[in-house]
Amino acid sequence: MERLSGLDAGMLYSESTTVPLHVCSVMELDPSTMSGGYSFAKFCAEVEKRVPAVPEFRCKLADNDFNLDHPVWVEDEDFELSRHLNRVALPSPGGRQELSEVCGHIASVPLDRSKPLWEMWVIEGLGGSAAEDGGDVVLMIKVHHAAVDGVSAANLLDKLCDIERNAATPEPVDGPGAVPAWAIAADGLWRFVTLPWQLTRAVPVAASMVAKTVGRVVSGKSMAAPFSAPTTRFNGTLTAERTIATVQLDLDDVKKAKNQCDAKVNDVVMALCAGALRGYLADHGELPDKPLIAMVPSSVQGMTDRPGRNQLSGMFCNLQTHIEDPVQRLHAIAESNRHAKEHSASLGPTLLLDLAQSISRGAFGAVMGLMSRSPLGNTAIHNVIVSNVPGPPTTLYSGGAEVKGLYPLGPIFPGSGLNITVVSVADKLNVGIISCPQLADDLWDLADRFKSELSDLLARC
Repeated sequence: MERLSGLDAGMLYSESTTVPLHVCSVMELDPSTMSGGYSFAKFCAEVEKRVPAVPEFRCKLADNDFNLDHPVWVEDEDFELSRHLNRVALPSPGGRQELSEVCGHIASVPLDRSKPLWEMWVIEGLGGSAAEDGGDVVLMIKVHHAAVDGVSAANLLDKLCDIERNAATPEPVDGPGAVPAWAIAADGLWRFVTLPWQLTRAVPVAASMVAKTVGRVVSGKSMAAPFSAPTTRFNGTLTAERTIATVQLDLDDVKKAKNQCDAKVNDVVMALCAGALRGYLADHGELPDKPLIAMVPSSVQGMTDRPGRNQLSGMFCNLQTHIEDPVQRLHAIAESNRHAKEHSASLGPTLLLDLAQSISRGAFGAVMGLMSRSPLGNTAIHNVIVSNVPGPPTTLYSGGAEVKGLYPLGPIFPGSGLNITVVSVADKLNVGIISCPQLADDLWDLADRFKSELSDLLARC
């Protein structure tokens, strides 16, 4: 059976009405490239053909009162595609503000755990034109974070999209099958009994982490310290509402800045985030003297033998927002990123996985509480989550419709109410930003700054 790992299950236990823990993608589609034109029925038929190749779409959670360990994934024997596909029209005039409001509402609603943890929303009327009349269509996909991380979500999109307009349907993939309740409980009991063995792996890992971190702090080559971030508006109390904004950049321009400034693409991405946040907070009279700190998740897919669909590590990075000059800021970010990557690598790829595997169900609530407040006074654990996910180098098609934009949206957490996720597709860099409207009701202002920051960086480089 496929049992959730500690990190997978933690995404379930930590979820609440104000913290829905799913990941989303907002895809802007051009239906004019579809053979025979667009219709919602045709879209549904295309998805139905692909579901056999996506086991994540066919399995649901199974648990019972006698299970002492995490839930397991089982095949949904009553799977109905219609329970996962939704259709909605944008109110007039169908601009980006209306799209933001609709997508923000969709992102704010937790997924129904009685069925497979995903859904799709076809949003018509973008720009005020009907899809049948040549108007663009937006497809929003929600998948629970317990089922996918950033990289596996990107791999899932590979099964839903094609690099050719009329590609063949992917081959079916076997799912987890059915598992009787007694087997879930029996296996859970065995895992509960052997939990001390998990602790024997986690304790040395934690001790080694402390020792290595102390050494790097002494040598000045450590990553940014958690609980050292200044408190900003994004560290306030979350509500159940969400607001989003997106921006698309020319990947060639990003690479040009990378080459001219002798940095890496990820350094430039971090510098654009830093510059946009610096300008946004400064214009609101809220720029702190201390630099903002970003939590940067990283994939360890293929680097460990640990179970689970979330194969993640992470590091804390200094955004150097106290530096005014964008080129100097980029160079400072590049240097601190190098130290952070070396520090993270020294801790090993299984640190987060092993620690999560040793935490009980109830303990995850305490961990989320720790994240929402700092024991060190007027500081936060971090200010923003920044994730950079590599995407396909070619144009994508969904049911024959060209994907003009693909904007990822990650979750936000108590004490850190801003997530900026970036994915590259073909020659574009797509940036998805999500927050809570009570923390930032003008998120488009932040998104619009990315283009001006990139232009400024190119001019100064």
